[in-house]
Amino acid sequence: MTTSLEKTLRRQINVKGQDYIIALSPEGLKITLKGKRKGLELSWSALVSGDAALAVALNASVGQFAAQTAAKVPPAVKAEATGHPRRHSRS
Repeated sequence: MTTSLEKTLRRQINVKGQDYIIALSPEGLKITLKGKRKGLELSWSALVSGDAALAVALNASVGQFAAQTAAKVPPAVKAEATGHPRRHSRS
């Protein structure tokens, strides 16, 4: 026997070192970076329809999370990761 989803259920999940909040509601689901408000929202009807546009939207949204995560990395760390020294401007 299953329980009907009548109010929003929130859970935290860690994916590759990033914390996300998953919110399941009667309207659909939403995934956001922890501490943020904006995220990916999918209605249940869009999810179960199997529409090809859903896959495109999901892939685009994953890119948004990657861009937000990359924006948090300081430039010095990015330079070390790429092997390029950070250039300083001359006065």
